[in-house]
Amino acid sequence: MMQKEIPEISPQELKQKLDGNESVLLLDVREPLEYDVVHLENAMLIPLKTLPQHINGIPSDQDIVVYCHHGQRSLYAAAYLQQNGFTDVKNLSGGIDQWAAEIDPTLPRY
Repeated sequence: MMQKEIPEISPQELKQKLDGNESVLLLDVREPLEYDVVHLENAMLIPLKTLPQHINGIPSDQDIVVYCHHGQRSLYAAAYLQQNGFTDVKNLSGGIDQWAAEIDPTLPRY
């Protein structure tokens, strides 16, 4: 079966959406300890390994941007959501690390 391409969104594109008050659900799939170090404001934390148990709590009628540290776990999470009927899912390219590097250098990096 052909895997559908997972759309990516750059930190700059995401910042434009957030600055424009567009409705975007930020889904952080890192571990709670990582989230405690740094996260995007109003992000929903669902660690990747617990995603199947929490999928019903994720609104499917909203644009979703999934992120992790560098973009690998979030890619798996975005693919999983897509396979389960979510249509507006994007992976934040470079994860929160690239966000901190390019958009908000005040954020801690690890």
